[in-house]
Amino acid sequence: MALFTPGRRWQPPFLPFKREPFGRRLLARIERWTKGPLWGCRMCGNCLLQETAFICPMECPKGMRNGPCGGSTPERCYVDETRPCIWYRIYDRAFRMGREEKLLEVLPPLDWDKAGTETWGDVFRSVRKYGTGKFLKSFFSRDREIKTGAWEGVFRPVRQPGWWQGDSAYHPPASLEPVSRLERELRAGKFVITTEVSPPLSTTTGKLKRDIEMVRNLVTAVNFTDSASASPRMSSMACCKVAAELGADPVLQIAARDKTRSGLQADVVGANVMGVKNVLCITGDHARIGPTPTSNMNILDMDAVQMLWILRRMRDEGVYLDGRKMKSPPVLFLGAAASPFASEPHFQALREQKKVNAGAQFFQTNVIFDPQGLETWLEALYKRDVLNKVYILAGVIPIRSKRMAHYLHDTIPGVRVPEWILNRFEETREDDCEELGVEIALDLIEKIRTKQGIHGLHLMSVGWEAIVPRIIGEAGLTPSP
Repeated sequence: MALFTPGRRWQPPFLPFKREPFGRRLLARIERWTKGPLWGCRMCGNCLLQETAFICPMECPKGMRNGPCGGSTPERCYVDETRPCIWYRIYDRAFRMGREEKLLEVLPPLDWDKAGTETWGDVFRSVRKYGTGKFLKSFFSRDREIKTGAWEGVFRPVRQPGWWQGDSAYHPPASLEPVSRLERELRAGKFVITTEVSPPLSTTTGKLKRDIEMVRNLVTAVNFTDSASASPRMSSMACCKVAAELGADPVLQIAARDKTRSGLQADVVGANVMGVKNVLCITGDHARIGPTPTSNMNILDMDAVQMLWILRRMRDEGVYLDGRKMKSPPVLFLGAAASPFASEPHFQALREQKKVNAGAQFFQTNVIFDPQGLETWLEALYKRDVLNKVYILAGVIPIRSKRMAHYLHDTIPGVRVPEWILNRFEETREDDCEELGVEIALDLIEKIRTKQGIHGLHLMSVGWEAIVPRIIGEAGLTPSP
């Protein structure tokens, strides 16, 4: 086990994809022998130790480089339950050391050309470029700003290459003109309702079209999941095209689990051509909770924060990740998932702030079963000055059965069903569970809609689309003509 990492093992290091000169091979070996036993270094060639409280984020099975996923808990990693959640430990240590603001910097995805190579050479070259004497002199200065400036002058170019240039600042959209019905109604101050329609398991679209037409005039926008729970269905892209043709405002979900950075950019440009303007960026459920045989469990090519950063720059600056200019950039209303109950509220608030800084304009939260806990999370967002920069749609789900209640609680990362709800389902006959689920959902909606900072609701029907009109009607959420 590595000395300074809370992870349980020293994982195999990456090997380079090219032949390196002898000097760099020697330096890489020394770096590996030093950082391996100390931090469990995998030789990714893109070291971030100073920004992550000296706990290597590559210990995360997903390879998340900008904070925890929605399944973060203080107990364990949901992908590998024998290990702790590395990002929970990073946040915990950073807050205790007073270094939490460093976690706001949007860090780049791996440059795989550097995988398996050393990082120290990049640091030495950066020192020479900054000025070796100037850098060494800063160590003896009593001026904190001089020390910080020298440190940033050397290490920032190493961790923030020219093709990325991430920072910790808020980046508002370049244009305030609404690009979709969802954005228009949120900007107008309306309390909006969105819902999910489950993508079909086959190529038949009859039920899909009927479900879209059933909810089209009751909600502002319709979401289509991107292989939720890592189980394949019709693509979110295809469903969005059908919805747009039927006059609904679709929300395209894109899970980083199944995307490369080139595939993301290509898909979003194509979706824009088909009339899709709302894009929800999520990291996605890990293959661990999907069906067998289990698909690729190696690290993801990018995380949700990096997806937002790439798409925001495409929209506002008209550039691809590789720097190529676009004559006609996509017009996008960018969203992200939020997990109020994944771990500590102040940890999640910082994570959500980072998404907003990167480009998120609206949040759709994970399922809410605890309105009081939601208020605690909203208060943490308020303290970080986030509530005035993003629209929040609270997630509500009608539970249909005892089995579904336990599945949500035991299996879905970031979801916690309170014991009183589980007990009520256990005490209810199976034939009456659907009515109980509707009753609980209506009660939660009544409590959630009054919370300051909540701009709407996101109804997750999970294949029970027929109940959506009833819930909207009985909750008094029916839109005016």
